[in-house]
Amino acid sequence: MKKNILTALVISVFAMACTKSTTKTEQVENSDGSVTTTTTTTTETPSDIVDSSKVNKTKEDIKTKVDEAGNKIDNAAQKAKDKIDATADKTKQDLNKVGKDIKSGVQEAGKDAKDAARQGASKVEDAAKKVKEDLSK
Repeated sequence: MKKNILTALVISVFAMACTKSTTKTEQVENSDGSVTTTTTTTTETPSDIVDSSKVNKTKEDIKTKVDEAGNKIDNAAQKAKDKIDATADKTKQDLNKVGKDIKSGVQEAGKDAKDAARQGASKVEDAAKKVKEDLSK
């Protein structure tokens, strides 16, 4: 309860502090020579004090800064994407080269295996001929 009362008091003091009052005093001389003084007090609430052109300018400034920040973020994201794409392309090229190297290595190994098999078969045939000749004798 005390907090509510204190809050209401602070808000009312703040509202009073933000209120602008203008006092205007006029003195008029009457025909009989007496002077009549009229005092007029005009009170403006905070909504009357706020200059909408300043608010609009501030709003535009904020919008401009947000747009600039958005553009910076977009540019940074595009640069990062470009770097990632370049790295991916380089990796793809490297993998293609490795793949070609492996393929040529396998082909060479295949040729070597075929040559070894041919030589082995040739030796087996020669040995078979010798055995056949030995058996014929």
